[in-house]
Amino acid sequence: MIFLFVFATAFLVALGITPLAARLAPRLGTMDQPAARRIHHVPMPRFGGLPLFVAFFAAVAVSLVYPRSDQYELLRLGGLFGGAVVLFFVGAYDDHRELKALPQLLAQIIAASMAVGAGVLIREVNSPLGGLLKFETWFAVLFTVFWIVGMANTVNWLDGIDGLAGGVVAIAGVFLFIHALRQEQYSIALLAAALVGAVLGFLPFNFSPARIFLGTAGALVLGYALSVLSIIGAARVAFALLLLGIPIMDVAWQIVSRVRLGTSPFSPTRTHLHHRLLDAGLSQRTIVLLYYGFTAISGLLALVLPLGFYKLIALVVIGFGALLLLIRMSQRADDRPPTTDHRQTTEVNKIPRA
Repeated sequence: MIFLFVFATAFLVALGITPLAARLAPRLGTMDQPAARRIHHVPMPRFGGLPLFVAFFAAVAVSLVYPRSDQYELLRLGGLFGGAVVLFFVGAYDDHRELKALPQLLAQIIAASMAVGAGVLIREVNSPLGGLLKFETWFAVLFTVFWIVGMANTVNWLDGIDGLAGGVVAIAGVFLFIHALRQEQYSIALLAAALVGAVLGFLPFNFSPARIFLGTAGALVLGYALSVLSIIGAARVAFALLLLGIPIMDVAWQIVSRVRLGTSPFSPTRTHLHHRLLDAGLSQRTIVLLYYGFTAISGLLALVLPLGFYKLIALVVIGFGALLLLIRMSQRADDRPPTTDHRQTTEVNKIPRA
């Protein structure tokens, strides 16, 4: 019952606050204006971070009625909250005035460091050959910061068409919830329920045609929360990699391609997989449903595959398939003019929208 109550709290708060955020955005100047690299034609509210942040942490507060057996869990929750606050305000500033890449990266490192300082640390990972690979403390700190920053940006770079990033995070959250229940990590399951509820309460206003955009604040908070939950739960890195295999491969592809061409990895482009699919003639809803399906299949594989070796094989297959799809879509999109649709691209000289 407590899981349903936490989920309902997040869902209803997001459902109630999102329309208010959409009406408040024009007064605050937090609007996404049409531009050369964007594909919407009218100004759109870019203030989705507010309802998501409030809904998630309102539900987390409600979940505190559940007794914790781990004496350090409240400390980790404090790190989660503190880092999310940093990313929310930095993201909100970017949504209003568009912050440069370096300050955003520094803010993300600070937020990740706050989580690490609170005990959120990847000390070991499952070995593909069985057993655990344990890290030295210095490497664990660096790897955890890299993981959190990378996951936050993966979700933010995924926010390219209506409902895409939010829906993928919600599906990933559902599988994290199931996995936590199976491991009897009930307090972690409560956090996953809060995350899923917040996103599902927001999605009716963000699904195509969107009435409000996620914005940098919303995407960073979602990616940050998802990354921290994957660490403090029993899911471990391989589980999260499978869940977000396609978006992670897309980000890796973009970075390698830009470096190979001699441009900055954070330079504005319109070459993400979802953009290529759009330019190839697929509708927004079709693309979103494809991503949802891939995420759901990956989540099922992560749940049912028993050993790290098989998870690694699944990850390689998914990654290789994504790579082939990227190459194919790049070839098809190069033969077509860009498609205009009621949605932003995601690029304006900043890391999260590269």
